Amino acid sequence: MQTPSAELFDIGVNLTSSQFDKDRTEIVEHAASLGVGSFVITSTSASETKQALKLLEQYPNLYATAGCHPHDAKDFTADDLAFIHDSYLLNQRVVAIGECGLDYNRDFSPRDCQRDVFRQQLKVAQSLNAPVFLHQRDAHQDFLNILTAHISDFSKVVVHCFTGNEAELLSYVELGCYIGITGWVCDERRGHHLLPLLQHIPADRLLIETDAPYLIPRHIQKQTKSRRNQPGYLVDIAQFIAEQTGISFEQLASQTYKNSLRFFQINNKYKLAE
Repeated sequence: MQTPSAELFDIGVNLTSSQFDKDRTEIVEHAASLGVGSFVITSTSASETKQALKLLEQYPNLYATAGCHPHDAKDFTADDLAFIHDSYLLNQRVVAIGECGLDYNRDFSPRDCQRDVFRQQLKVAQSLNAPVFLHQRDAHQDFLNILTAHISDFSKVVVHCFTGNEAELLSYVELGCYIGITGWVCDERRGHHLLPLLQHIPADRLLIETDAPYLIPRHIQKQTKSRRNQPGYLVDIAQFIAEQTGISFEQLASQTYKNSLRFFQINNKYKLAE
């Protein structure tokens, strides 16, 4: 693992997961000791957003999203939408709407329901001028059609955990979206196709994330014999991406950290609690 010579920002950690119930504080403190002192807690439902808000009270250097994942779209209500709206509007450290989007791979919610809930959340984001944290799996064309119909400023869009093909990536880049890269890129079995695509992501729109506790980098899983990812492993992901793109770890860390602050409007409208 790279020694902590630079500060990193993890744009997506599922810190509300029960996988962290026994050692959540230790995980947060360990990440900070490695240079990952700030990250965004990903919310996938109104109930998770409520949990995330409580965690923000406990961890003053963290942020959160407010939204409904497509898996949970079937249970989404008007009250949930209002809560998401108000959470972003009233809490300075809720920095994006999401995780929202479409997932046709598992279809845990009917597709028409997914599309409707996605549209509702994009309308809220548009009305609030808020960044959106997006999920897309096996639904590119519908995702793109809905996104372009409801968002006018794509500098406030991140396609989280990108694992798609070149055509999909280029369509998002051409719109002006940010791209989130996880430890999936480290997996020689299923992430190898992402390596040549890294060159197509503009340096000022690359964001990095662990998506912990999911998607542990494969080389770390081999070493630890654990399937649980954690935000501290962002150091390894950043080191891998830096090596693949031919830049220094410090340069990648500095660029992606600045990108994160810019995207989430931190140090502008949103600031760390003092």
